[in-house]
Amino acid sequence: MTRRKAIFITGGGSGIGRAIAIFFVQRGWFAGIADIDDAGMAETARLLPAGACSLHPLDVRDPARWEQALTDFAAASGGRIDVLANNAGVGHGGAITALSEKQIDQLIDVNIRGVLNGARAGHRWLKAAGPGSCLLNSASASALYGVGGMSVYSASKSAVKAITEALDTEWEEDGIRVRSLMPSFIDTPILSHPANPGSNLSKRDTVLQAGMELLPVEHVAQAAWDAVHGKRLHVLVGKTAKAMALVARWAPAYLRYRSRKLMRVRLRRDG
Repeated sequence: MTRRKAIFITGGGSGIGRAIAIFFVQRGWFAGIADIDDAGMAETARLLPAGACSLHPLDVRDPARWEQALTDFAAASGGRIDVLANNAGVGHGGAITALSEKQIDQLIDVNIRGVLNGARAGHRWLKAAGPGSCLLNSASASALYGVGGMSVYSASKSAVKAITEALDTEWEEDGIRVRSLMPSFIDTPILSHPANPGSNLSKRDTVLQAGMELLPVEHVAQAAWDAVHGKRLHVLVGKTAKAMALVARWAPAYLRYRSRKLMRVRLRRDG
């Protein structure tokens, strides 16, 4: 069995998760691809060299499935898990009064509970692989300041930011680093979905019409590598995210202006 370093990636069937898998495998790692999308996982595997990954159907909301998936991955990887990338997430947008209870529950259950489930299930494996192992959580630049039309999403990613900060302290003695990725808007398939319930405007169109940056997914994969090997607790990805961090600290009124501009684009198109 292989003794390569091993990374387990949720949401590995597309977008950021797929890009992280490709980036790490290209550097000699073994990847565990986890997702609820079997076809997406198969496509990710097709893009990787033979023997470079294993596939693990996983609903991150289910703690029992987490335990089984990580046990299976450790068996495939030679008994080690060096990095667990809590990447799976959903991104419903829209006014809070327009979101259904099902959408709100899904945002909370996947984006928050899924991250907590991954941390709880992954701790013993990361501790065994330490020192230098890493829990890598996918947060968002929207965790820096609440974005209009994304209240629940922003809240969920703010929770991921807080979880990262807390666990980095809790797990220091176990030799586990905990890091977060905080990208702005990334060009992934999720941006093809409607910006709001009942809207004809895609998230991608909303971002572009508001004059915001849209980053290639490969930038996040590089940032993931840097986060795992670096000292920064939160890794900001892209100029927009870095600007938001600065402005949130020194000029939050400007972020309110930008948020309102984004809302006006949505409302003008939807109306």
